[in-house]
Amino acid sequence: MSHNHTHDHSGHSHEGHHHHHGDPNNHGRAFVIAIALNTAFVAVEFAYGIIAHSTALMADAGHNLSDVLGLLLSLGAAILARKTPSGRFTYGLRSTSILAALTNAMFLMVACGGIAWEAIQRFSEPHVVAGLTVSLVAVVGIGINGISAWLFVKGSKGDLNVRGAYLHMMADAVVSLGVAVAGVVMLYTGWYWLDPAVSLAIVAVIVIGTWGLLRESLQLALNAVPAHIDAAALEDYLRQCPGVADIHDLHIWGMSTTESALTVHLVMPGGYPGDVFMDDIICTLRERYSIHHSTLQVELGTTDHVCVLHPTETASTHIH
Repeated sequence: MSHNHTHDHSGHSHEGHHHHHGDPNNHGRAFVIAIALNTAFVAVEFAYGIIAHSTALMADAGHNLSDVLGLLLSLGAAILARKTPSGRFTYGLRSTSILAALTNAMFLMVACGGIAWEAIQRFSEPHVVAGLTVSLVAVVGIGINGISAWLFVKGSKGDLNVRGAYLHMMADAVVSLGVAVAGVVMLYTGWYWLDPAVSLAIVAVIVIGTWGLLRESLQLALNAVPAHIDAAALEDYLRQCPGVADIHDLHIWGMSTTESALTVHLVMPGGYPGDVFMDDIICTLRERYSIHHSTLQVELGTTDHVCVLHPTETASTHIH
């Protein structure tokens, strides 16, 4: 019995079907400028947070640090995604984006714990906070985040990764606005408890935003089906393809935070249907289900096959 493998490689074409990962560095300059601006602001904001005795500024600095890490992740993943696969790293270095996302999420959770602990302690003994300094620094933050968001406006319409960066920058501008307002209120009322209260609010925003990143990156690291892929619908599509009597060994996983892969065995008693037929399946998997790399194996069904990852099943001949 013959086994036919069809692969969908970046830049490789099958009978007119082309797959391109695209140029992830089209917005490289915007990323570099945004990273530079936000890195400088994080250092300044954290320093003034210490000088002004403001946990709100320090919390916002932590929030902006998460932006820097996120932007670095996006840029780094884009660069690594361009690396050509080698004999040892046959998928290239795409999965480093998953490891970076997981590390980023874990780091942010730990940082949030530290900021929250400091804020809670300050509720019992509120420190005198330089409200004017807090407001002025936060206003600068609004400007920095606004400029950073503007850099991604154009690309946000057609690139999901760039759109994510744009929305993150806009959200941070709103957070900085909240810190600025709190600084003004403290300046005129002396309600210094607002500082730790705003800090906890910022921590809550970070945790809510980071929890999804932590969950998704951990799932990707464990080779789970990416959240945006409907595995049941994909399986139904494969089973309904002409000539396919059954499928097995269907595996879907993320090669990176933006690219997915699939392997499946197609039982086709009529034999191999030809390259054009296989290319059409690959094209549909790519365009409808966002599967960037597909490996399809054709079997005649004359013997029983069971995936080795399902030990409760039995096979009369051999197991894959």
